[in-house]
Amino acid sequence: MAIRRRRVRRALAVACLILQTTSGVAWAATTAPAGPPLLVGAGGIASCNTPGDEATAALIGRIPGARVFTAGDNAYERGTAAQFAQCYGKSWGKFKGRTRPAPGNHDYGTAGAGPYYDYFGAAAGTKGQGWYSYDVGAWHIVVLNSNCQGNSRCAKGSPQERWLRADLAASRARCTAAVIHHPRFSSDNIEGNRPFVAPLWDALYAAGADLVISGHARVYERFRPQTPAGVADPRYGLPLINVGTGGRGHAGFKGPVTNSVVRDRTSWGVLKLTLHPDRYDFAFVPVAGAKFRDAGSGTCHGKPPVR
Repeated sequence: MAIRRRRVRRALAVACLILQTTSGVAWAATTAPAGPPLLVGAGGIASCNTPGDEATAALIGRIPGARVFTAGDNAYERGTAAQFAQCYGKSWGKFKGRTRPAPGNHDYGTAGAGPYYDYFGAAAGTKGQGWYSYDVGAWHIVVLNSNCQGNSRCAKGSPQERWLRADLAASRARCTAAVIHHPRFSSDNIEGNRPFVAPLWDALYAAGADLVISGHARVYERFRPQTPAGVADPRYGLPLINVGTGGRGHAGFKGPVTNSVVRDRTSWGVLKLTLHPDRYDFAFVPVAGAKFRDAGSGTCHGKPPVR
């Protein structure tokens, strides 16, 4: 019994250490219990005019020790310094020290997304770029900047696309996930599919990435594994979960696009990922009073064969 207690204390002590990311930024200390690491988050988050972000922040507060991601559109409506301080800062800002963000188009509502980079600092990657990577347990996480309309940021051969391919090639992790604001595919009734992110999906697919998380569409939608061209591929395809449910509001759906399997436009909530060394479990955690649920798992698979 004494040996078991010492092992538990040792595991808790390790979990409390500040962990370094591959971008050189330290996580805030946590008190997570021993077990697989947790990653939790959403996109479409904070507005001073709605209570949703406070409700989803409360969910994160009840998941102790989880690392937090954002999938963009952190501060509405225009990502100003005041909106980051007064809207995001008073809800999800409580977890800033354990958050790794992705930029959204509303964050770019202020020129160059300056307040976004100033608020998150080094945790957001190089100012003006917005792409970077980090490790959580046995997983490698890449964060991408999909604010590419009107520029070549997502294009094949762009600095971001070349960085992504090099970063994925250098990683020795068995499992890889990507966080990118704009979903490649979507059934939402505002914009639908976003083909301009396809070159980044091409790089992820070629490297054998295992999961893509987006948050631009203010809905929850999960897709079966598919290629960047939208062809179902249960062996090597990229599962996409769009979780734009952080609290800003809800969009609607048109008819479901190919490979869409689960959709909801009624519930705020967060995506909780349990990152095992060779697989992951996912669960949509809704705010109090919401009825929608979704959960499942996936397995890490490696690179597809070269054709």
